[in-house]
Amino acid sequence: MNKKILVVEDEPSMRLGLTDNLEFEGYEVETASDGKEGLKKILDNEYHLVLLDVMLPQMSGFDVCKSVRNAGKTTPIIMLTAKGEEVDKVIGLELGADDYITKPFSLRELIARVKAMLRRTDAASSPVPTDDIRIGKLTVNFTSYTAHEGKKEVQLSHKEFEILSYLFKHRNSTVSRDDLLTNIWGYDESPTTRTVDNFILRLRQKIETDSENPRIIITVHGVGYKMLF
Repeated sequence: MNKKILVVEDEPSMRLGLTDNLEFEGYEVETASDGKEGLKKILDNEYHLVLLDVMLPQMSGFDVCKSVRNAGKTTPIIMLTAKGEEVDKVIGLELGADDYITKPFSLRELIARVKAMLRRTDAASSPVPTDDIRIGKLTVNFTSYTAHEGKKEVQLSHKEFEILSYLFKHRNSTVSRDDLLTNIWGYDESPTTRTVDNFILRLRQKIETDSENPRIIITVHGVGYKMLF
């Protein structure tokens, strides 16, 4: 079955160009031209990946992303932004985006990002422990992509699940930031190790009893992180 991708982009030429190139690569593509239409399609359908522009009419890409995650959908989202400022990228990631790419970008780079994200999604769906696993405050199930603190469901983005799964598989061993960049993001040029640190910070806030003094995901100074289990 072909992978199904939604492109949410208001600029007609960009939307057409992305559609043509993704279809050429063998993907099934649907489109939306504004944020509200995009959100409705994401909530009403199942996609393997969403390409989501930040600057959209009706509803911004940031608000769409936030609404999707609040609804419990873990569909991988790559945000397209014309702004290069780090703060915009961090906001997108904090709202639950899995990746971002800054305009102008080459179609070759975009296709590489899409393929990498879909590969990681497929890998994440490969056999993992099917039982609920207690990690700090959370009870996590890597098969159903769910996390709970007691009876309360805790929302984790697709990327957060990937990082948590990777750390769990390598528990009690040191994992470098470069390991995480290579195995989770799958490329070297972007994002930076700072992005890794931001994700670890968010995971600690959800897992640790005291995120300022972590006992589950600890920092190995100058190297990376270790999950104590």
